[in-house]
This record gives sequence, structure tokens and C-alpha cells, in this order.
Amino acid sequence: MELATTLKSQTIQNRIREVGINENYWYPVAWADQLKAGQVVPATIWQKSIAVYRDSEGYVHALENACPHKGIELHLGEVQGDRIICPYHGWEFNTEGECVNIPYFPKEQKLPCAKARNYPVEEKYGVIWIFPGDPELVTNRQIPDVPEYSDPNCLMIPITGVFNAHFSICNENTMDVFHGYLHKNLHGWFDPHLIKLQEGEGSVWADYLVSYQGWLSRFLGIGTDGKGVTTRTVSIHYQYPHYHSTLEGFSSLYLMRLPVGPNETRSFSLLFLPQIRMSQKIQLLIQPLIVPLVRRFLFMRFLEQDIGMMESEQRNYRANPNRRYVEVNPAIIALQRVIVRQYEQFVQQSSQLQYHRPKDTQISVPTEAIASSPG
Repeated sequence: MELATTLKSQTIQNRIREVGINENYWYPVAWADQLKAGQVVPATIWQKSIAVYRDSEGYVHALENACPHKGIELHLGEVQGDRIICPYHGWEFNTEGECVNIPYFPKEQKLPCAKARNYPVEEKYGVIWIFPGDPELVTNRQIPDVPEYSDPNCLMIPITGVFNAHFSICNENTMDVFHGYLHKNLHGWFDPHLIKLQEGEGSVWADYLVSYQGWLSRFLGIGTDGKGVTTRTVSIHYQYPHYHSTLEGFSSLYLMRLPVGPNETRSFSLLFLPQIRMSQKIQLLIQPLIVPLVRRFLFMRFLEQDIGMMESEQRNYRANPNRRYVEVNPAIIALQRVIVRQYEQFVQQSSQLQYHRPKDTQISVPTEAIASSPG
């Protein structure tokens, strides 16, 4: 649906800062190369603690991070073969989360029915992904497509972000191209115009016309007019719960969002820049030097300023959740509608699932009702 791009005053609905996530999507939890064979690490997806481990054959598995015996965090244990062993009593669990051995049990004695929930897990684009929702819906959702990942003409820069803020605040920052003022000391962008805005069931697409001037445009190599000003289109596509944004003629950024909890969000991003044409041998030699330099002195300088603003916003919201705020960017309002709508859908799906489950296997789900989406 095409939306008007006119900037006008609208009151933010504060419930956006309280909604949870739709769990029926793939979420990133770690860089794949940081999880070695035989290693187990903790991950959290919206307050769900998960033990992620790589077995001796190199395959990744994910179990609820609580031993069904005493509730000990399984990431404190060890990996043997394809099993994870609880550090407290040595109970062993297979990749399905089933208890398959208790070291002090007689071999002929039947094991208790003890099972930790296991989660669908995938390793793609150098990222470990987990599906925390209803496993019956896993085939209906796809991990975001990243076609540049295998393009030898692109320089890939992985970036990790950690924010002490609700994921809606972080998402709004990504959708907001009007905050170039924040980056003025970095010779950031200026004179932005929202020129196109579309909203779908689970998506928002916004195009901005943005100007650059000075060393940044020269560094990016995207050309200038006679006054040293470059004007390009910045396209931002939010497909719940992740982002893809492009700077016309230069960069492509895939931002994969991990909502950890009401006050913490993380992101795993892949930034692609045009590769300087040179032999593959030289590329392999200089890439380990170029990637950290571009990440630290270009991208992270902007990101660190953004983090300060997002965390300030979060602190003030927590201090006074009843304070009213005003927004003028219709892309932000559209984004908020999508986030609330996705959470409402998840609550409804979970309620229906609970209703149809046998009583002895029912699970608890959120019971709070979310008011209708802001118009």
C-alpha cells in the first residue's frame, strides 16, 4: 500500500515500547566462526535462554538452556560427540533434547522421561539462526536472502551491534534518515527528503533522497556536482523482523535484528561495498586489513553516536512511560504499525495453539491485549 510522504505531527503510541516479538521468524544469535566444534554458548531470544553448541562433526544444535533435572544452565556444561552434558550431575542429552544417559544409573534401569526443548537451527551467511516459535511453522518462514554474500566483486564487512534499548527504538533509528544532524561532525548526510513510502502486512519500504558533501562523498567515490555535493537515493526495506538498506550506487547493508529482552537488542549486520578490482591473491592479502579499518573508522563512528541516542531514549521512556512523544516521519508510524501488528498476530496464534493443545501439554502464552494499531 502506497502511503503519503508528507511530514506531519503524530503522537507516538507508547505501547510500541512494551510489545514483544513474533517468535515465528528466524533470528540470528551468533557469528558462525565464533562457535568452534565442541563449544557451547548461551543465546537469548526475547527472554528465552538457549544453549547453542557445535558437535564434534561440526553441526550446530540448540536446546533450551535449562537441564530438565534441576534447571541448571546447559551452556555451563560440555559437549561430547553430539551430546551436551549437564555440569551438575552429568546427565546427557542428545540433539533432540532427550536424556540418553545418567552416569550413576544402572545400565538396565529405564531412564526418566526428561527432555529439554530443542529449536530449529540453521547456519547461513556466516550467521547461526534459530527459530524460537512454533516448529510447525518453520517451513513458512525463510532466512533473509543475501545475494551479495557470494559475489566476489563485493567487500563484505560483518558488524555486531549491542544496544541497551527496546528493539522498536533500534528499528526506528534504522528507518530514520532525518537524524543526519547527529553526525554533523562526521560530515554526514544532509537535506533528506522522503520520496516514497509503502507499507505491507509485515513490511515497510521507504526511499529517501539524501545529499552528501565533503570527505565522505569523496571517500565513498560516488561523485559530486560542481559544488562538491552528491545526492543519492537511500532505500530502506524492513521485512519483519530484519532490514535491508542500500545507498544508490555504493553500499548494501543487511541488518539482522536480535531482540534479547525489553531493554536489550543486538544486531548482526553484513555491509557490502564495491570491491576494488585487483587479483584475487592481492584481495585475500589486504582484506583482513581493510575490513577492520572500514568497520572501525567509517561505520562504527556513526553507529556509536546512534547508540548514545537510542539508549538515552530508552532511559527516558523507562523513567516515565506515560510521557507523550510526537513523531513527524510517516515511515516511523508505519513501522510501528507493523511491529504491533506482528506481535498481535503472534499472541493470537499462540492462544489458538494453546486452545487446541491437550490440557496436559498446554503452554503459557502472553495474555495481555494490544489495542488496535494506530491509524
